Amino acid sequence: MSLVEKLDRVLTRAEELKHLLATAEGGQFGALSKELSELEPLVEKVEALRAAERARDEAEAMLADPELRELAEAEYLAQKEAVPALEREVRLMLLPKDIADERSAILEIRPAAGGDEAALFAAELFRAYQRYAESRRWRFEVMEYDESDLGGVKGAVAEIAGRGVFARLKYESGVHRVQRVPATETQGRIHTSTVTVAVLPEAEEVDVQINESDLRIDTYRASGAGGQHVNKTDSAVRITHLPTGVVVAMQEEKSQHKNRAKAMKVLRARLFEAERSRVHGARAADRKSQVGTGDRSERIRTYNFPQGRVTDHRIGLTLHKIDRVMLGEFDEIIDALTAEDEAARLAAEGE
Repeated sequence: MSLVEKLDRVLTRAEELKHLLATAEGGQFGALSKELSELEPLVEKVEALRAAERARDEAEAMLADPELRELAEAEYLAQKEAVPALEREVRLMLLPKDIADERSAILEIRPAAGGDEAALFAAELFRAYQRYAESRRWRFEVMEYDESDLGGVKGAVAEIAGRGVFARLKYESGVHRVQRVPATETQGRIHTSTVTVAVLPEAEEVDVQINESDLRIDTYRASGAGGQHVNKTDSAVRITHLPTGVVVAMQEEKSQHKNRAKAMKVLRARLFEAERSRVHGARAADRKSQVGTGDRSERIRTYNFPQGRVTDHRIGLTLHKIDRVMLGEFDEIIDALTAEDEAARLAAEGE
């Protein structure tokens, strides 16, 4: 089906919905209203595209008139430039939507290779994402923060709530590598350490069915660096999902009930993302170009402190502003990753 035919269908469906709403009642009215509201941004963009196309064609026809040529030429060039940009926006809006894009997200950061230095960088990266969330006015709630002896973290989990959080942060999943001289290094040698980041779309109970019989729940006493988070009751909770082997542990709260609720939230997110990855795996494998798989084992970015640069290996982007990035200024990287992914999806759609 050509683009023109697709756009005609969109406009026809919008008109149908308006007529149906005039006589709809109850639940049908709500469903039709929702569909129309989701369609309206695309309708507006299609109308803008067609208006630009008409203006371009009219200006082109006027170029033959010597008296109008100068005036028409400026209009023609402006609309000629506007049409491709609007067409690209329309094509993007027609691509299949990721149902998780508008959701909040669960962020998990854990040190991988590099011992204490990895734990320290994990804590710094966690704070950087917290600053980024604050800059976008998202709610950042720490769910788990298992501090190491030197002020790093053995693992940190946060819920980032807001509209479109997952769409912005989903490209952050993978291995983040840091190269720098650790504070404990006396010889001035540069060490390389790695941290794993996972960004999971938040899942509701209706998204993932979890049977109690599939869970093994263990409780134990919380512990932490320097006596922090230690209590005298078995408030910490470890939940094992037996069918998949996924294990989630929480000890941040003093209440066993609260730790269990948080652990279940993370478990649902992990199972939901695992199922999403399975369903979309074949489709992603067919794409010639993609930003990333979201796999924690994929090395995606290097933070080189001696050279003051951050390099995203998936798109070959290097920024010489590591201090700004570590203050939470991720937009330039995320915008580039989003643009690359959109271009790949448009190319795949056109094949």
